[in-house]
Formats: sequence, C-alpha cells, structure tokens
Amino acid sequence: MKIGFIGLGIMGKPMVKNLLKAGHEVLAYDIIADNVENVVVAGAKGAISIAEVAKACKLIITMLPNGPQVKEVVMDEGGVLDVADTGTIVVDMSSIAPGVAQEIYAACAKKGVEMIDAPVSGGEPKAVDGTLSIMVGGKESVFEQVKDVLLNMGASAVYCGDIGAGNTAKLANQIIVALNIAAVSEAFMLSTKAGVAPDKVFDAIKGGLAGSTVMNAKMPMILDGNFNPGFKIDLHIKDLANALNTGHEVGSPLPFTALIMEVMQMLRADGHGQCDHSAIAKYYEKLTSVEVRK
Repeated sequence: MKIGFIGLGIMGKPMVKNLLKAGHEVLAYDIIADNVENVVVAGAKGAISIAEVAKACKLIITMLPNGPQVKEVVMDEGGVLDVADTGTIVVDMSSIAPGVAQEIYAACAKKGVEMIDAPVSGGEPKAVDGTLSIMVGGKESVFEQVKDVLLNMGASAVYCGDIGAGNTAKLANQIIVALNIAAVSEAFMLSTKAGVAPDKVFDAIKGGLAGSTVMNAKMPMILDGNFNPGFKIDLHIKDLANALNTGHEVGSPLPFTALIMEVMQMLRADGHGQCDHSAIAKYYEKLTSVEVRK
C-alpha cells in the first residue's frame, strides 16, 4: 500500500521505518529536511510539500506535536484538504485535545475525506520496536480498513469510540504515566534517604502489586542517571495541558494532574524540558540534595 506520512520527529521516523519493513511504499514529508533524508535512506520517498503527499496517497498518517500543527497540515491553505480526493483517509496519530480532533474531523467530512484519531503510547523505544499501543476514535468501519497498517507500527490497536475517543484514552494514559513516575520517584527517594539501596528495593517490589510497566521502564533510567528523552517533559506538559483543559470542559476534576503539571513546569523552568519524563525524579533530588542511583 502507498502511504503518505507527515511528521518525522522522534516518533515519526521509526514508525515510517516499520511501515517500510512491512512492505509499504511511504511518501514522507517534514518541515526539517534532515528528517526526510533519514527515512529516505531507509527506503521511503521524500516529498517537498504536504500537497504532494495528499495528491499521491489515499491513506495519510500525521504524527505532529499538537493540535494547532495538525489543523495547519490538514485544514490550512496548501494542506491536505486542499487537494485530497474524496475517500482519502487521514489517520492522525498525534496526541491532541479530543475537541480539536472533532473539529478537524468535521472539516474533513465537508470535503468527503475520512478521519480517525489514533494516538499512541510507548515512546521512542516502542516506536522503534513497532510495539506501540494505539488508541482509536472515529468510524469503526474506517478503523477496520486501516487496522492492519496500524498493527505494522503497534502491538495493539483498540477501537475506543467516536472521533476524539482515541485522544481521550491517550489523556487518561498520560495522567496515569505522569503520576506513576511521580510515585516511583517519591518512593525511591524515601528508600534512598532511609539508607536502603533503591536498586534492591526495585528488585524486591517490581514483581508485586506495586510493579508496573512504567516503573520497569523508568526506574533503570533513574538509577543510571540517564534522562535522555524517549518522551520529553515538554511533550508531557502539552498532554497534561490538554487533559486539564478537557477536564474543565467536561466537568471532571483533575487535582493530582494539576499537581504533577506544576512539578513538570518547575523542571522545565530548571532547564529539564527536553529530558525524558523520568526526570520527574530530579524534582525530588532538588528537594533533598540527594540522587537516587545504584
């Protein structure tokens, strides 16, 4: 299948490479030429504009930083809807506010273009492995048409409901991940301050009820002092902002989300915005002047 792919950042590049491994032809575009060259070397074809992608492909995947960028790519002059044929399918795999996904869907529908929102969880490691968790909203019939393609990039692709439901699921995911990292950071600072080696505590509890995918992924990074980004604090701040705004819109209180948001804002102010979100541990290290390490 010929697939258009727009947005070749930390996540987009490995996702394109997994589509290529699955035998798809990919026409890729990004505003950064080096990102395009990276996937061209892997076998993709490079496009010089969004319009070139939209003219050539009946299935277009977008993987962009936030809602405004998706709206620009899809809805602005020279964007997808300017040139896409009726029946084209847009799969937005960005993490954006559910209300924005609904707005883009409505614009697509006026042009006879189908759209689903299909954000992902797993960060760069799972994007590379092709084991992302994909959450989908939109018409179930459209989801079924593209499900096999999604599973070339993910270990699971779950239909969650109408348009915006995928991003609602992603916001729930991001709340849980952020608060889980905070709990891990707080707990292992306690063990460190109490004189009990955090790596030993990790080994002791990871198989019990406190064990989690988040702890298993992030605790080794914290112990090594490795905060190279798989998922940046700046991006998690964006997701939590969308969660808080959505919570306000639907009347769902999110007090702990607001608290961890302020922790992340402090970390950004301290220059850690481009660090992995496991650097939430650095908040506790700043409070205590003690590092949680092996």
